Amino acid sequence: MATIKNIQPLSAEKLFALLKTEFADYINGKLGSNLAIDYAHVYDEINVLFPEVIEGPALNITVTDLELTVTLLATETDYNTALLEENLVAFLTERAG
Repeated sequence: MATIKNIQPLSAEKLFALLKTEFADYINGKLGSNLAIDYAHVYDEINVLFPEVIEGPALNITVTDLELTVTLLATETDYNTALLEENLVAFLTERAG
């Protein structure tokens, strides 16, 4: 789990829109890959899914006025989820911090 100060601050709705428009290009550029990414947003929770490589939600972002908390959900997988989490945290730190 990682916590990022929400200095901007970003609401869950704004962050959801930002993820949908910018995160795929960001992570694919960093990893030299072409991952498909899906998102699910309910209230202040955003799930990040990588359906081609991980079944179900991989990461969860909890949004408050003060911070963004990233939690790794996909712990039982062969894929390097720590690398996905690391890149999501870096992206959020750039956008919210």
